[in-house]
Amino acid sequence: MARQTRKLETCDPVPGGRFAAGEDPAKREQIIDGAKSVFMKLGFDAASMNDITREAGVSKGTIYVYFQNKEDLFSAIVARERERITLRMRDILAGSEEVESGLYRFGMGFATHITSPQVISAMRTVIGVVDRLPSICQHFFNSPSHNVRTVLEDFLKRHIALGNLEVEDTDLAARQFIDMVSGSFFKFRLFGDLDDVPPFRELDRSVTGAIKVFMAAYGVHNASVTTKTKEHA
Repeated sequence: MARQTRKLETCDPVPGGRFAAGEDPAKREQIIDGAKSVFMKLGFDAASMNDITREAGVSKGTIYVYFQNKEDLFSAIVARERERITLRMRDILAGSEEVESGLYRFGMGFATHITSPQVISAMRTVIGVVDRLPSICQHFFNSPSHNVRTVLEDFLKRHIALGNLEVEDTDLAARQFIDMVSGSFFKFRLFGDLDDVPPFRELDRSVTGAIKVFMAAYGVHNASVTTKTKEHA
């Protein structure tokens, strides 16, 4: 039994190169891609498992091997998107030796992502089901172990240890910076007051200002942001 459990957990193929039922990662991604396309087009309520079956190009029986219902599929989409943006932000911060340059790269990357058409459409879908599926939505924003905030918090802790920052509450500081670089633009996009991703100059202005405020509060030497910040982006 233990050997069988290990295969299921690691998605090892069964003898002959085939995966156990419900354990083929490529097939699972194919179904999730199809479901995401349907949810984005029709919304959660109007979408049906038949719609998803057609879009994913699989049988209904195959879908139910991988996912119990529409809610289960939606949860998988949310988890995957959270994972993708988290890994992207981690890659952006990897190797950032200077606080300001790391914050600039993080801020520009996150603000661009969070205001993209795909993310705005997804967020509107999430808002539409928040009353019925609160745990899914909460997990997207507040997963304690793996999300954008914890990635930034790890970056801040590293620079605290290096003596570049003085921060008593790294969770609060990470939340503050994320809100400053994305808050207004994200809200404008979400509620239709802004038709497209903000132009680079506006994002640059917002992120640079956020770094000035952040470093004024937490920088050891009250460092200011200069044009060198952008040279490291």
